[in-house]
Amino acid sequence: KYRAPHGTEWVDIDYVTAIQRIAGMVKSTRDSTFVEIGVQSPETGLTVNRCEGLASVGAAAFNNEACYLITKLSRALGIVYLEHQARV
Repeated sequence: KYRAPHGTEWVDIDYVTAIQRIAGMVKSTRDSTFVEIGVQSPETGLTVNRCEGLASVGAAAFNNEACYLITKLSRALGIVYLEHQARV
């Protein structure tokens, strides 16, 4: 289901449309918040290649394989904010 911003009605959308919309939003957020050179020391030119606008939150109900894939995807996107419920 999809609800437009400031909308009141939920609309049924197909799976492909939902995945494309989510992928587009992830890409636009990653592109706008990606950091190549460290902010703390820009004079040193330290390459960091990280995305500071996305985060990943896992759950204890996930099995090892799902956690592995989520972590791999997060690292591939440059996400550095990874958290997991089972670590507590």
